[in-house]
Parts: sequence; structure tokens; C-alpha cells
Amino acid sequence: MSKVSGAGEEKLKVLALHGYRQNADSFKSKLGSFRKMLNKYVEFVFVSAPHPAAPLEADGGEPDPNQRSWWFNKDDRTFKGTNQGGPAYGFDESLRLVERTWQAEGCHGLLGFSQGACFVGLLCDLSARGMTTMKPQFAVVASGFRSGSLVHLNYYENKVQIPSLHIFGETDEIITKDMSEALADTFLDPEVVTHPGGHYFPAQASLKETYVDFFRDQLQQHLEAKELQNATEENSFHLEGQEEAEESALQPVHEGLQNGSDSDSD
Repeated sequence: MSKVSGAGEEKLKVLALHGYRQNADSFKSKLGSFRKMLNKYVEFVFVSAPHPAAPLEADGGEPDPNQRSWWFNKDDRTFKGTNQGGPAYGFDESLRLVERTWQAEGCHGLLGFSQGACFVGLLCDLSARGMTTMKPQFAVVASGFRSGSLVHLNYYENKVQIPSLHIFGETDEIITKDMSEALADTFLDPEVVTHPGGHYFPAQASLKETYVDFFRDQLQQHLEAKELQNATEENSFHLEGQEEAEESALQPVHEGLQNGSDSDSD
């Protein structure tokens, strides 16, 4: 059995998807304490959404290139988690970007916050139905919710069966507790962690044990699955070698029989 310990050993690669109006760099910064807790077990990969978010009125109508969105669910090309029955402008482009990043980086799991967490839920469902090249082994969902976009309504018909950790605030007014619970319910046996705060990714010391246990368990499972796969491939290699050796041993006999047959016919 593989052991999870020590520096220099393999880590999990987790693709981290930011929230609406964030980007890869801002999300990486916000997760500083969280990443430090898990440095022994996880390497996080951050990617920015491809679409610039619409400018806020407070910005005087000027778009901020650092504010990004994975898709837009309102006709004015903005996004709001509570919106129902709207479009999903830009979703396909984001899906292709995330698939390319996943493949290029060799990731094992997904993590998302807010809109990114909603995206993680959709990606897990797509994977379960064989509709994406991504095969996440686990998911971490913070302040997540179900997408209300019309094209996504059939995404939640079957339970996602990979391990999942769901984190949300009891007093979150942007993505309310019941919205996060509804997404957690789409996963089989979800692990749920709540905190007394609002709309943020918590990284207080009291949660460290929960986070470490979850990722350590996922790393353990990954290493054991990899070990089993290597043993299976090695066994297959030996069997192929044995078959080739047996065929080589039989070849002179076959040639002898063939020569004998030629002599009889002359």
C-alpha cells in the first residue's frame, strides 16, 4: 500500500476555478492560507475565465480586464447566481478552456468558489455522463449552487458519485445556505462543512484538520489506484512476453512438420 508522507512525493493537482469578477491571480491570493495548509498534499492550478465581466456602475462604465466570468446567465451579459431560466452565453468557450488546461496540467481534482463552484458541479455531471474529456477524481465546492441557465436544467438528474467536500457560510447573503445545500444534494454522500460567516472561502485554523483529512484521503486513493494500474500493466506485459516465448518455442516444431509434409509430397 502506498504511503502519504514526506517531501518530494507525488502531490494531487487540483484545478481551481474562481468566482464571478475574480481571476486566477486574485483567487490564488485569496486562497493563500488555504494553500499553505495543504502544501504537503496538493498543487493548485489556477486559470482565468475567458470572458471580461461587464463593468460596474461604480467604475464609470469602464470594463476592468481583471474581472472575469465563466459565462453570463442574463440577457445583458451579466451573471447572478439566483437568476433562473436565462441563457448561458460563453459557457462553451469556458468549457473548452478548462478542458485544455486540465489535459495540459494533468489534473486530478476540481475546486471552485461561487460561480466557479457552480461550474465544478456542471463539470462533474458532464464527466459522469461521458460528455467531457475530464475525469475528476474528487471535487471541492465552496459557496456553490445549481446553475439556473435553461440549458443546464437537465444536468442534475443523476447523483455525482465522486467524493466531494462542500463549504458554505451560514450567513451568506449572495449564495444562500439553501442554494449550496441544493448543489450538495446532487452528489452522492457529500461531506459538508459550514462556517458562521458569509460569502468567502474560509481558511481558519479550526478547519485545517477537515481540509487536510479530505485531501490526504484523496491522495491516498489516487496513489493506490495508480499502484494497482501499474501492477495490472506489468502483469499484462509479463503475460504478453510469456505468450511470445511460447510461440517462439513452437515455431521450429511447426517448421519441422511443414518440411515433413513437403518431403512426403515430392
